[in-house]
Amino acid sequence: MTGITGSIDEFRATAAEHDLHTVELAVPDTQGHLRGKRIPAERFLAEVHRSGANIADALFVFDIENDLPENEFVNMDTGYLDCHLVPDNTTGRVLAHRPGYGLVFADAVNQFGELHPLAPRTVLAHQIERCRAAGLDPLVATELEFYVCTPDWLPVQDHIQYSSLIDGFEVEEALHAMRAALRGAGIEVESSNAEYGPGQVEINTGPVDPMTAADNTALFKSIVKQVAVQHGLRATFMPKPWAEQSGSGMHVHTSLSGDGQNRFADCSDGEPNDLMRAWLGGLIEHARALTLLGTPTSNGPKRIRPYTFSPTHVTWGLDNRTVLARCVVESGSGANRVEFRSAGSDANPYLVIAGLLAAGLDGVDRNLEPGPRGEGDLYTNPGEHASLPADLASAIEAFAGSPLAAALGDTFSRSFASIAEAEVALASEHSPERDDVNDWERSRFIEHS
Repeated sequence: MTGITGSIDEFRATAAEHDLHTVELAVPDTQGHLRGKRIPAERFLAEVHRSGANIADALFVFDIENDLPENEFVNMDTGYLDCHLVPDNTTGRVLAHRPGYGLVFADAVNQFGELHPLAPRTVLAHQIERCRAAGLDPLVATELEFYVCTPDWLPVQDHIQYSSLIDGFEVEEALHAMRAALRGAGIEVESSNAEYGPGQVEINTGPVDPMTAADNTALFKSIVKQVAVQHGLRATFMPKPWAEQSGSGMHVHTSLSGDGQNRFADCSDGEPNDLMRAWLGGLIEHARALTLLGTPTSNGPKRIRPYTFSPTHVTWGLDNRTVLARCVVESGSGANRVEFRSAGSDANPYLVIAGLLAAGLDGVDRNLEPGPRGEGDLYTNPGEHASLPADLASAIEAFAGSPLAAALGDTFSRSFASIAEAEVALASEHSPERDDVNDWERSRFIEHS
């Protein structure tokens, strides 16, 4: 595995070893799409790793198809200014599936020399800083589901064989290439399996620090889509491509470490310890507001339906896949963690992780209790637990003006909500049915998610 180089000197040596001719300087936009510049490797290593590059700040207000909905912060009156990309030279990687190419992530700086408030990496960096100032050191891992499709965007299969090691072998060559490409880019691959949809796959990655987890997840999507094309296929992270089939989610696992140990490890009697309960309490407290970060389009909330393996209510439990927050709790285990299960696979990982850190930190600061543990089938028997927003307009309402939105920054939160409001207007015109997934929706999201 080539891995993440960690310094510009290491990246220079890696570039020579792998005969890199091009370095991609990458910045995630608000949709989680990687944008940036392709730079001759010699020039990047001689100059650009210090000087950076410019790019239009319009990328932070794009919708999924690069249209520019009305935005109070970035618009024609502001002039769609350049922002400056500052390479994070600790993130250099080789793209093994594209020989000769490497990639370095960048932070965006505005015209005042400050981290751009709308940049997803900025939003996450602020929450990491807040956690570490409070003595908390989070670890994060993501699980991503996606559909493998034909070039005409039809599932490669017409049946379901969950976790089969026999069925679907015709696409295993492509899946093996995806796993190899992810490992080559420094992403720890734990496993992959067929999921509960025809041609649906899940690949699990290992826990790392929050920024690396977000970088890895954004790059994961890019690599999977590119490798699929290399094998005459397509991959989509659209959360609900077909109404009658399973949706694709991004499950996010969080834990806290200290002195090299998992601070959730000292549990007993199958219950979270005090720190884990407080962290979990924050996730439960802010769960409804978090929904917009995980379902930022009209399609995303269509996963939030009973018996879809996507949660419908603000619930937590132990090993129960009908809850929102699933707690892995074993006495003395370094793998203890909280799995947050509501985000769609199209969600921006930087923003989802930032929201989870902000919510968990608030739980620890205020020593919040998560409430009663959910038991059994929480689709049929949710009890007194609040329901999650089940459409985009409701998700916006839960987020706008919330304490979570304030924690993520007023400028970012207002801008993000306005992009979602434009999605609501489009959906009301083109896809008015609450549960239907029509051709307009697939045309808009299946290729670009």
